[in-house]
Amino acid sequence: MAESTDPQALEEANGRFLAASLDWLRLLLRRHVGGAAVPLPTPSPPERTGFSRLFARPAVPLPSMVDELVTDEQVATAAQAVREAEASATPPLADLAARLGLSRFERDTLLLCAATELDPAMTRLCAQAQGSERMTYPTFGLALAVLPDPAWEVVSPQGGLRYWRLVEITRHNGQGLVAAALRADERIVNHIKGMNYVDDRLSPLIERLEAVPEADLPPSQRAVAEEITGTWQRTDAAAPIVQLVGPDEPGKRLVAARAAAAAGLVGCRLAASSLPREPAEADSLARLWERESMLLPLALYLDVEDADAGELKPGRFLSRLGGKTVFASRESWPDLGRPSLVLDVAPPTPAERAEAWRAVYGPGADTGSLAAQFGLELPAIREVAAIAAGDPAAAWRACRVRTRPRLDALAQRLETKVTWADIVLTDEGQRTLTQIADQVAHRTTVYETWGFGDRVTRGLGLSALFAGPSGAGKTMAAEVLANHLRLDLYRIDLSAVVSKYIGETEKNLRRLFDAAEGGGSILFFDEADSLFGKRSEVRDSHDRYANIEVNYLLQRMEAYRGLAVLATNLRSALDSAFLRRLRFIVEFEFPAAAQRRAIWEKAFPPAAPRADLDFDRLGLLQASGGMIRNIALNAAFLAAGADTPITMRHVLAAARTEFRKLELPMPERDFTWEGAPA
Repeated sequence: MAESTDPQALEEANGRFLAASLDWLRLLLRRHVGGAAVPLPTPSPPERTGFSRLFARPAVPLPSMVDELVTDEQVATAAQAVREAEASATPPLADLAARLGLSRFERDTLLLCAATELDPAMTRLCAQAQGSERMTYPTFGLALAVLPDPAWEVVSPQGGLRYWRLVEITRHNGQGLVAAALRADERIVNHIKGMNYVDDRLSPLIERLEAVPEADLPPSQRAVAEEITGTWQRTDAAAPIVQLVGPDEPGKRLVAARAAAAAGLVGCRLAASSLPREPAEADSLARLWERESMLLPLALYLDVEDADAGELKPGRFLSRLGGKTVFASRESWPDLGRPSLVLDVAPPTPAERAEAWRAVYGPGADTGSLAAQFGLELPAIREVAAIAAGDPAAAWRACRVRTRPRLDALAQRLETKVTWADIVLTDEGQRTLTQIADQVAHRTTVYETWGFGDRVTRGLGLSALFAGPSGAGKTMAAEVLANHLRLDLYRIDLSAVVSKYIGETEKNLRRLFDAAEGGGSILFFDEADSLFGKRSEVRDSHDRYANIEVNYLLQRMEAYRGLAVLATNLRSALDSAFLRRLRFIVEFEFPAAAQRRAIWEKAFPPAAPRADLDFDRLGLLQASGGMIRNIALNAAFLAAGADTPITMRHVLAAARTEFRKLELPMPERDFTWEGAPA
């Protein structure tokens, strides 16, 4: 007869089983107490021989709960009631014993330990059976004396009760193991009652992976999830560790969650930082997790994305671990203590993202730019589309915010408000910046639609060098590009990136590029010559590691799907091999008089009140674009303080201050107006 799946019926059946089991235990304890005080008239049954004689205690003057002797027939009748209750529906205790491979005696011992939690009155019977009013708890000795088919292996550390931490042992000074107090683990007691939940000791360490439908994965990721599920189904007894490698951390989570759901499991993420460093603690956590994975349909997702291979030893934890396990890292690890299957997980391709955008906006929508720019997973695309309510411009803004990287102290996001109309460039500089913007906007068309990406396997990243003196407009040009492309611009804090410790600079650069990858943000390395100078001849280990840092940067720039801009005041300080691997080089020269005049005209907003300013005269000042912007701003404050429009006197006075600050030559005639100093 098939078992009922109705929760209420199962709860009632388990209640009947536990009630019958407790009745049976009471009779065994009462018989043990009565049998020790008054010999039974019939020969001892099989369960009263061996260990029961060894651990029998003489009668003691305790207040007795036994009014009459318990017969074997009563015990047999109670045992039959237990079997009948168990046959109607498999109780959690029987299921637990089967999953953990407990013997019948170990199962009965666990029931005895849990009985004092299920019925507090059992403590009195335990004390009577052990001949001491202080021993109100079960012991291995009591179990060996009272329960049927006793086996000494129950006390072994490798036995089921101790190996799976089903019971807690409390030993006092000088007390033997057999006489030590036993208590059923709280999680196990609740499981026996029918309440099956993740252990409280694991809950703070793990995060549940929400199951995703098959449609939430692109075909490339769906194939990986199906391979994982097939592997688990073929190797149920000893499944290998599945290593998911690659930079797409959200994609790996989705793949693992889908594979777990398809296998009837719940994926749970455990961060590598939560793993204990001490072997004994790692062993305890591994056993606790393995026990949970057998009581609940769980699969482990061990997240090692940010772990340091030199500090973390996951093999020590995984070698002690059974069950379905996914190991997520950027690169495969050679020794995890168990056989492993390595699978690559790549982000959805631009074509797959475009298909997802078309599915929500319709086949005629122009969603190619969204798919090309933002590396979102398919569920995120649907969420953004729902928020944007059919407006592609709103979807772009939502994608930009959603993919905004968390760079902490490594970079600063710049608010970009300047446009092409605000910057003054040479014709060559203007053409080059326009080419850069076009390549960012149309790279998917060239690489994907036209097939150039199939022929070029490396160097697809877009990188540019802005070279020129300070104040020549390098930062402003980056702001113009970011504003034109509607992308975030991050100025890299080199003091936070560069480290004197070996390997730390590469780690910071990896964090930087990985965080910015999803939205293709523009990365602006100001004064880059301090980090990316000429590679030196290798004279010692410091030179060798400095060269490694430069090589690593080149590799990441070539692989980065966004735009990386390097700014330097001294182009000659950069390695020639480095320059050859850059896509564009834009020279920013000190502005000529005509350019300075144009910059002066753009320096004052239309709303700023000003008198007639002689821009031809101002253009003669040997000031860079950055200096001109500072002078215009300071002149505005001078005018505001005097409650007058901005005049030439204000501008020249501010210019005098700026030149003096920078210790530049100041011919007096350049800073006089109408015959008097400004």
